[in-house]
Amino acid sequence: MRDVITIPLHGEESLIIATDNSGSIGRKEQDQVKVSYETVAYYSFRVAVMECIAAGGKPFSVVLHNFCGNDAWGELVKGIKKGLKELNLQDVPITGSTESNFHLQQSAIGVVVLGKKQADKETELHYSPRFKLAVIGSPLVGNEVVDFGDQVAPLSIFWEVSSLRQVNIWPVGSKGILNELNQMFRTLSFAKDDIGINLDVLKSSGPSTCFIVVFEQDQEEEIKSLAAGYFHPLSVNR
Repeated sequence: MRDVITIPLHGEESLIIATDNSGSIGRKEQDQVKVSYETVAYYSFRVAVMECIAAGGKPFSVVLHNFCGNDAWGELVKGIKKGLKELNLQDVPITGSTESNFHLQQSAIGVVVLGKKQADKETELHYSPRFKLAVIGSPLVGNEVVDFGDQVAPLSIFWEVSSLRQVNIWPVGSKGILNELNQMFRTLSFAKDDIGINLDVLKSSGPSTCFIVVFEQDQEEEIKSLAAGYFHPLSVNR
């Protein structure tokens, strides 16, 4: 199951609601990871928007919940706009609220992405041996996201791959690649030894620094070309 809510609007469209939170990451003295608020918002938006798109939604609005203080708002919005630009969605409006009555000792934000899904866009997936699988990007968490930023799958690639026909995508979160595979194919249960890949399938992928793609065999070269050096083939022993 995706980390989203799907609400039918009428016969042709559904509303997709996806969200992400970030805590103790930012510029405050007690934050565990010290980065700019632009970076904080960019990666939190990244998680929510990837979940929305993977569920078949086209984003149309972003809501920001800011607990970092009034001075952080502009930088946070800048981070979200950076992500929207990578997706060529600059016209998507951003709204939200700031906690300004009380001063928190650590940074915290929440981001909600709203999208619309066409009723005929199928995102359910049943495993078949004919499928090819790959992971695009590498699982990174904490300071690794900054230190090894060149291994993070760009949003632009995620968007391009998601636009291909007969392709399913699945962002990898904090529970790792193996857990996401078991969420994708609900009728099967994979163990670590069932998976062949040059990445740690148990490691957290933090703010969805990588994603799984499932595709037909004749699409492999096209996806490899789009993903360039971020492409990691994945085999399943079944």
